[in-house]
Order: sequence, then C-alpha cells, then structure tokens
Amino acid sequence: MKPRVLFMLLGLSVLAAASVALRLSIGPSLGSFDDHIRAQMLELRLVRVAAGAVVGICLAIAGVMMQSLMRNPLASPDIMGMSAGAGLAVMITRLLGGVAIANSPSWLGSAAWETGPALAGSLGALAIVYFLSQRRGLVSPVSLVLIGVMVSVLCGAGIMLVQHLMPGGAMGSTRMLAGAISDETSRAGVLIAACVALGGLTLGLVLATAMDASSLGIDEALSVGVRIGRLRLLLLLAAGTLTATAVVLAGPLGFVGLVCPHVVRLLAGRADSGGWWGVHRPRLIGAALAGITLVVGGDAIVRVLDFGSGRLPLGVVMAFVGAPIFVLLLRRGWAGEP
Repeated sequence: MKPRVLFMLLGLSVLAAASVALRLSIGPSLGSFDDHIRAQMLELRLVRVAAGAVVGICLAIAGVMMQSLMRNPLASPDIMGMSAGAGLAVMITRLLGGVAIANSPSWLGSAAWETGPALAGSLGALAIVYFLSQRRGLVSPVSLVLIGVMVSVLCGAGIMLVQHLMPGGAMGSTRMLAGAISDETSRAGVLIAACVALGGLTLGLVLATAMDASSLGIDEALSVGVRIGRLRLLLLLAAGTLTATAVVLAGPLGFVGLVCPHVVRLLAGRADSGGWWGVHRPRLIGAALAGITLVVGGDAIVRVLDFGSGRLPLGVVMAFVGAPIFVLLLRRGWAGEP
C-alpha cells in the first residue's frame, strides 16, 4: 500500500474515533447519577452513536458503488431513486398500518414494520430504473441517471401525497423524512443494520478488482474476464439494500453518499494503490470511515444546537455541511473521474 493511502486511512480513522468520542461526551455528566441510571444512559448514547456510524457506512459504501457503476463522479444513491423509494414505502406503511403502530418505540412495533417495506420500496424503485434503462441486454449509465431522477421525482410526489392523506400524527413521519436518528432506536435494530453494512462492505471488497477493471471501460473489463452484467446487478442490489437500511434508521440523508467518495479520492488520489489493494478497496474503507465521521459528527452538532423549537433534523445539518464541501470539490476540480 502506498504511504499516501495509508496516511489517508489512518487520518480518517482518527477523525472517526474523535467524532464518536465527541458524540459520547455530549449530554449530562454520567458521574452525577447512580450506577443503574448511568448504565442506561451510556447504553442509549452507544446505541445512537452506533446507529449513526452504521448509517454513515451504508450511505458511503453505496455512493462508492454507484459512482463506480455509472462511471459518473456525481452519482449517488439519491439519483437512483433508492432513498425516495424507501421513504415512500415507509410512508405508505405508516398510513396503512396506523401512525400509532409506526411510531411505536419498540423494535417490533416500528422498525420491523418498516424494514421490509423500505427494502421493497428501495429495490422496487431500483428494479424500475434498472429494467427501463436496459438496451439490448446492457444498461446504459446515462439512462440510469435520467430514469433514476424521474423515479425520484415521482416517489417524492408520492411521499407528499401520502403525507397529505395521513391524519394528525404525521409529525414523526415528517421529521423522519427530514433525516433524524431516533433516541428510541433499539440494539436489535442497530445490530441487524450493522450486519447489513458489514455484508455490503465485504461484498464491495470482493468485487473491488472487477470494479477496478470496469472503471477502465467495458472493453478492457471484458478482456480480463469481468462479467459486466452480473457486476452491475450485484452493485445495484447491494447499494439498494444499504440505502434502504440507512433510510429505516435515519431517513433519507443527502450528500453522505455523494461527498465521502470524493473526500477519499482527494486524500488518496486516483492511482492504483498497488498489490491486492488496487483502487476501490482503500476507497471503500476510507469512504466508510468518512461516513462515520460525517454522520456521527453531524449528530453531535444536532445535540449541541437548539434554537428553542427543538433539535434540528440531521438531514438539515448534512445539507449545510455536505453542500459546501461538494461545491468546493467541484470548483477546485477534485470531483474527477470515479
């Protein structure tokens, strides 16, 4: 591994650890409570931090996969319609199942009701985009972007319609769609989501060599035995599942899957890291660390800022933090080829 890539991974590891430590330190001092209450409060903080870390990992890895798949540095899970599809499915579930059931604080009462529909919505939107963009058995990256934007717009309109039809307890749904990590997220929910994130990262590392070859062009990838159709389908399914998992935990957060891969590319460069590592393996690991830093750090900001009307949604903080970073990357020419 090249020294620049190693320093990038070490630096992002330090930043991720610092954001986690900062988030755990925010709140009432644990020393002023008895042992039982202290243990409960620490568990709540750890679960929330773990949820933020998992969300960051899922979205960042999905972003790397999408940018590799479409060979487009501006690609993200949002463009593919995954976040909007998952959000629409969650809203329909809350409308049909009842606001009281969907907003239940228990894992079995809320997340279990929403995880399946979110996965179905994400993968359903993904399937529409994938099949509509096929031409002669191959998927055009340009068609993926155009049809993905169309599906996102339609799902967004559907979300607004469902919100209009919902009776008076839709405030929790509105906050979720703006992006927020709930204090009521359970250990079981975070554990399942962590398994999905770990599986997505593992799959990305396995497919990294094929992703490296496909980034050189279809002809070059075919010449070394890469099955382009299967690779694209696996990347689409993995990114859709990761995005749906993130939406269930925190709602549709923007810019995480878009910015994190570019930050890693800026720090490590675009050249091959040498040996087994190649290009995409350090990019996947670095993006996951950057995702942890961005989401957990953003959640720390949410906990500190209070304008008198309650805490800001995490999605608002992500927009204020992520948008300037991405504009800076574009203006300085760092958002180059994936």
